[in-house]
Amino acid sequence: MKPTFKRALGALALGTLLSLSAHAQQVLRVSAIPDEAPTELQRKFKPLGEYLAKKTGLKVEFTPVTDYAASVEGLVNNKLDMVWFGGFTFVQAKDRSKGQVVPLVQRVEDEKFRSVFITTSPAITKLADLKGKTLSFGSESSTSGHLMPRSFLLAAQVDPDSDLKRIAFSGAHDATVAAVAGGKVDAGALNISVWEKLVSEKKVDPAKVRVFYTTPGYYDYNWTVRADMPADLKKKITDAFLALDPATPEGKEILALQRATKFIPTKAENYLAIEAAAKNAGLLKK
Repeated sequence: MKPTFKRALGALALGTLLSLSAHAQQVLRVSAIPDEAPTELQRKFKPLGEYLAKKTGLKVEFTPVTDYAASVEGLVNNKLDMVWFGGFTFVQAKDRSKGQVVPLVQRVEDEKFRSVFITTSPAITKLADLKGKTLSFGSESSTSGHLMPRSFLLAAQVDPDSDLKRIAFSGAHDATVAAVAGGKVDAGALNISVWEKLVSEKKVDPAKVRVFYTTPGYYDYNWTVRADMPADLKKKITDAFLALDPATPEGKEILALQRATKFIPTKAENYLAIEAAAKNAGLLKK
């Protein structure tokens, strides 16, 4: 084989490899905290993923993770490009990455998000009534299923670790409802949005499982990326979310699945109260 031909073949092979490598990089790797069943997360994301692919020109892949911590580690360690975080998981990712993550957008609903406490017991009508009872949170790293409910319990002079008979962690909001409905615990705390969805879908009977306390509002969920993402891609993603319009069939479907009226810009400073609450509750180092 002539040297010039060999060089040409080598150049072609290298060019092909570089092309394949470049193609492989044109993927937006997305995930979300597993606050609901994996099948539900996939169902919610599918039309959004197709929309983002169209708006960014990238292939969008949704990768479910096993737990909240995995979503944080995935973004921090460059295995994921964008993650749907709760307020607390965003704070954890910000802490783990030394500030190298950026929240892009949140739903309007996330400006004043709330948690609900539920029970089947007629003896429980206020937070103080939980003393001596059993309670299920969601995931340990959940904002609306653990951190903020814990904060409001402490504010009501109820220490979950010493005043309750037992606390459990169900891992997800829908699992908390199932634990309460099934009599495994006296009460549970979860995201108000999931509660309202389960009631509307008749997956829980509010005549049997009822809300006895709703928390004040706080900042919660957002879509977060790493700070080193190219600025033009950050803008494309942000603009895509902000352009979602319930007046269009596509926008209506995506916003309904995301349980959002619309998306708005957000910033890290919005989550300083969550960070303070996490430190006060001993869930984040001071």
